Amino acid sequence: MKLLRKKRVLLLLFVSFVLVLFLNTNWMAWFYPIQYKNEIRAQSQSYEVDPFLIASIIRVETNFKTSKESRKGAIGLMQLMPDTANWIMEQAKIPHTSLDELKHEPDRNIQLGTWYLKNLSEQFDGNPIAMIAAYNAGPGKVNEWLKNGVWDGTFESIKDIPFGETRHYVQRVIYYYNQYVDIYDTF
Repeated sequence: MKLLRKKRVLLLLFVSFVLVLFLNTNWMAWFYPIQYKNEIRAQSQSYEVDPFLIASIIRVETNFKTSKESRKGAIGLMQLMPDTANWIMEQAKIPHTSLDELKHEPDRNIQLGTWYLKNLSEQFDGNPIAMIAAYNAGPGKVNEWLKNGVWDGTFESIKDIPFGETRHYVQRVIYYYNQYVDIYDTF
């Protein structure tokens, strides 16, 4: 009988501890962590791009794992194509970075990716949905869809994006963006 009482007391203490831990922490952040916060914050401020959007794109592209390379050749955290990365460095007048450094250095990759997001935002008049689609499919394709009336660039018509990969990509980025905004008070 005493052993049973001790087990109940221990169980009650354990449940109480877990409950206190649960209520006093942002436990959802365990499931939706954001890595490289300082780098994202710095580039976000520098280029005036929403840090949660940057984090969402990184989450979808690489899940915060550096040194990733896609089958198509996109590299680093933000999965930049080498030609796009070279174009960004030229346009933004950012000192040239080797592709190997761009692949392995989170800060430089986030800098170039964030500059590109700012550029896409300007191209699409601040429309974040079109900007996300263009980050995946390219601005030429998205402009073509918009010009030809295939897609109107709105959240409500994401289902009309003609490329399944891009449609799914936009949905995933928006999902993570909403999760991050709900979970984290500030960046």
